[in-house]
Parts: sequence; C-alpha cells; structure tokens
Amino acid sequence: MDFYYITVKLTIALVGLWLITKLLGKKEISQLTAFDFVSSLMLSEIVGNTLYDKDVHFIHLLYALFLWAALSIAMEKLVQLIPGLASPLNGTADVIIRNGQIDYRALRRNNLDFDQLHTLLREQNVFTIREVDFAIFETNGSISVMKKCAAEAVTRADLGLMEKRSSLPVVLIQNGRVERRRLEAAGYDEAWLLEELKKKGIDRVGDVLYAEWMETEGLHVQTKY
Repeated sequence: MDFYYITVKLTIALVGLWLITKLLGKKEISQLTAFDFVSSLMLSEIVGNTLYDKDVHFIHLLYALFLWAALSIAMEKLVQLIPGLASPLNGTADVIIRNGQIDYRALRRNNLDFDQLHTLLREQNVFTIREVDFAIFETNGSISVMKKCAAEAVTRADLGLMEKRSSLPVVLIQNGRVERRRLEAAGYDEAWLLEELKKKGIDRVGDVLYAEWMETEGLHVQTKY
C-alpha cells in the first residue's frame, strides 16, 4: 500500500509541477528570477512533505499544488498590473561596468567580487575588462555585455595577435591589494609593478581599484577616485 501511495502522489506531483511550469511560462532555468527560485524551493517542500505522509491524501496534494499555482499566477499578474512591485519582488538589473569603468559600489550592492565578475565575463567570451564598454548584472544572476566598438569586429590582425599571446590577462591589483601570487606567476615583482604605476601617474597601490596586465597590451589601470 505504501508503494501505491508513493507512486500515485509522485505522479500527481510530477504532472502538477509540469503544468505549473507551463502556466508560468518559464521555459529555461536561466529565466528564473530570485523570487521564482524561492517559489520553486517552496513548491518542492510542499511535494516532499506530503509524499511520504499517509495522513495527507491525494486531494490534499492536489489542493496544495492548485493553491500554489493560483498564488504564483496571481503574483505574476499583480506585478504586470502594478509595475512598482517588480523591483522588490524580482530585483532590478544593475550596471556594474559603465563606459569601461568598474562600478565598485554596484559590485558590492550585488555581493560580487572581482573573481566572480571575471567568471561572468568569461561566460560571455570576454577575457579582459578593457574590451567591455557596458556590463549589466541581470536579475537572474547572468551578465549582459556590450563590447567597445574596437573589440566587436575580429580581424585577421586580431587573430594573429591572439596566436602570439602566451597567457591570459592577469589581474595584479584588486581594490588596492596586490595579488602577489599572480604577480610572481607572471614573472614580475612589486618594484616592477610600482614602476608601471608611476608611468601612469599613480604613486600608491592603495589608490588602484583594479589593474590588469597583458603582455601585448601592457597594464590597464582603474583608480578608486
């Protein structure tokens, strides 16, 4: 009898979850907002708690699924009717790179560090900050990138340049802190780094928000001020 209850409840839950997903119009995981993600966790809890409990009958599971679907759809419609609710419920997209400059306050607002930013950029086939004109952190946790005009079109010269590169861009300074391991791995020391900064009119490492080194392009620096 236990297997019968589990089989029927699991089948109801599977069909119910599939229908709710279709009704809400979510076709991919990447389309889920933070509210959608929390909602899906709550729904899984409802199904999990009722699956093995004999005191919870099929009708209770159906009612829970129906009620959750109705509430979710009502919330979606409410957001459409009252646009002001979209921001507190789903969050808002945030510009984290503007005119080629990293917005450190925006990074902190979204609980991102420089390494996470680089990971998101690499997912968009961008391996150096200097190629980016604008970058927007979306509500689903992805990033949208608009490259600088010079980086949009790849020419034969670009391909030849890439063949000559011996390594990827190396981040040497993050928020005023020298990345010593990366600096040593690149074959340089702090004296060399300070000399490069002085060439750009910067006397203190603490004034640097971000610095990136490429053998072919040299040092790219953004100050804090």
